[in-house]
Amino acid sequence: MNIHVTLGPLVALIAGVLILIVPRLLNYIVALYLIIIGLIGLFGVGGTVRF
Repeated sequence: MNIHVTLGPLVALIAGVLILIVPRLLNYIVALYLIIIGLIGLFGVGGTVRF
């Protein structure tokens, strides 16, 4: 089992969590976006199926 972690989604996930610590409305919106993009990038949700 290989785990492939790229830097971009991981940074987006960390940035999203850090932005949530400082609560402001725009920060929540940006944080949720970054967390979702980070999770999609890390776990490959919505990727193509290869046979």
